[in-house]
Amino acid sequence: MKILIAPDSFKESLSATDAAKYIVEGIKMADPDAVCISVPLADGGEGTVDALVQATGGSIEKVRVMDPIMREIDSYFGILGNGKTAVIEMAAASGLGLLEVKERDPLVTTTFGTGQLISAALDKGCRTLIIGIGGSATNDGGAGMAQALGVSLLDKNGKAIGKGGGSLNGLESVDDRGIDQRLKNATIIVASDVKNPLCGEKGASATYGPQKGATERMIRELDNNLAHFGDVLEKKYRKKIIAVPGSGAAGGLGAGLMAFLDATLEPGFEVVKNITHLENLIREVDLVITGEGRIDEQTVFGKTPQGVAMLAKKYHVPVIGVAGSLGPNYQALYKEGFDVLISIIDKPMTLENAIDKAAEMLKFTAYNLVRSIIIGAGLK
Repeated sequence: MKILIAPDSFKESLSATDAAKYIVEGIKMADPDAVCISVPLADGGEGTVDALVQATGGSIEKVRVMDPIMREIDSYFGILGNGKTAVIEMAAASGLGLLEVKERDPLVTTTFGTGQLISAALDKGCRTLIIGIGGSATNDGGAGMAQALGVSLLDKNGKAIGKGGGSLNGLESVDDRGIDQRLKNATIIVASDVKNPLCGEKGASATYGPQKGATERMIRELDNNLAHFGDVLEKKYRKKIIAVPGSGAAGGLGAGLMAFLDATLEPGFEVVKNITHLENLIREVDLVITGEGRIDEQTVFGKTPQGVAMLAKKYHVPVIGVAGSLGPNYQALYKEGFDVLISIIDKPMTLENAIDKAAEMLKFTAYNLVRSIIIGAGLK
């Protein structure tokens, strides 16, 4: 039996790489002769660097950057096996996980560190950059990122505006003559499944501001500031930005990347699928096992397991989805490519226990699944 193991991360418990490892261990316990192909996946958020570096035999590069409130921290990005393509997670420099709850304030948090990661990738000779923009702590429209790369954002007096979403209302003009010239020969691909526009009821501030520490008053201020910022960028670069789906991703970083770096926004799973050659691998196996922390009715909207299931269905390969929990209406996914959906939790337990025992439960879920398949094959 030849099995492709292609999970996303189980958030707060297992990375995609670790999840794949424990699934393989369970399979081998049940069938030592099984051929396992392990391809940890991501969708542009957490784990994208690790997934793509592992899939291509690349490397992780360490670098010092500024965090969302301008403290120097250790960060990283990846270089793929071709030595010419960098993969960056903006959350590694500008992510919510870098802040304590009391430090969250989208009026002041900045994407400056993300710009530093881009610069560091250029220093390594990379001219194709894949940027995953999930998990942001920011709402500055990518202004900090642009400032780190040499763009001057000026007020009516010709002075530089401050950092953070609270400063965008003072923007009067953009002077990009100082931008890193290496970017002119670079291709920037943004991996994101977020479809929100920059502003409005479904914009960056209203949708994601609360989790970043924004009050109702702050949301209104941030939204107005992004609208002003977007208007200045549209006039400067003579392109539509504000209403473009995805421009509101990562607190408007999607908009900034499109404007300042002429980036292309692509679905995260599609980017990862192409680099890992996932479709070719699926065509050659007997079974696919995918999964993530939670599978429910929202999984169909661009989540990694759904993307895997649809590819498997295309080639009539059975696919099993494993999850920490199965949410409301998960059964609807049986019409979307999945053949089996199963939770790894086998008895009542607290969330803390589930997180602590995730590795063991995932391994034995894979073990029991493969034993069931072996027995079923013998009954035919």
